[in-house]
Amino acid sequence: MRVLLIEDDVLIGDGLVAALKAAGMAVDWVRDGLAAQEALRDTGYAIALLDLGLPGMDGMAVLRATRRHGVETPVLILTARDAVESRVAGLDLGADDYLVKPFEVPELLARMRALLRRRAGRATPMLTTSEVALDTGTHELSHGGRTETLPAREYALMQALMERPGHILSRAQIEERIYGWGEEVESNAMEVLIHSIRRKFGKGVILNVRGAGWMVPK
Repeated sequence: MRVLLIEDDVLIGDGLVAALKAAGMAVDWVRDGLAAQEALRDTGYAIALLDLGLPGMDGMAVLRATRRHGVETPVLILTARDAVESRVAGLDLGADDYLVKPFEVPELLARMRALLRRRAGRATPMLTTSEVALDTGTHELSHGGRTETLPAREYALMQALMERPGHILSRAQIEERIYGWGEEVESNAMEVLIHSIRRKFGKGVILNVRGAGWMVPK
């Protein structure tokens, strides 16, 4: 999935970017409130992680303006403000969840997965079709009697396809989901990822639609 990180602390931001990428996510990082408000106009993000103590424009103001403009991107607040009043204010302004610093990365990832499941109307971490199952918690892919934990980028690709089984995703659509701003993408990067997944699970796990893109069967 593609994540927008809004955090002005360089050390925290660097750590979160590394952790999120290791979990198979594409991450775009902005460091002030005005840049955050602009970035949130992009509807391509699965989730935004919002710090409140931002320069230029406070995180609460960013959230208020974002929701007033009809932006529905899920927002998870990350902040050191642990007062009940702050948590209530953030949730009432339209945040979907609230995590107080310092926190452990596994809890952040679990909260992100739970939030996205709720948004998608799913109660379990499994994405399934008639032949394929992908566990969004463990990154395990099962197909044809084989189960294996996927590396981060392969997992990101499969997650993008498994969220819309039977639908063709173009190269541009997939790249937008699995690569962040400024990341160099080799011309054959998609083919390399797909070849690796097919080598493990067989050609039928991902279908190529010539001239259009790729899909997983329903």
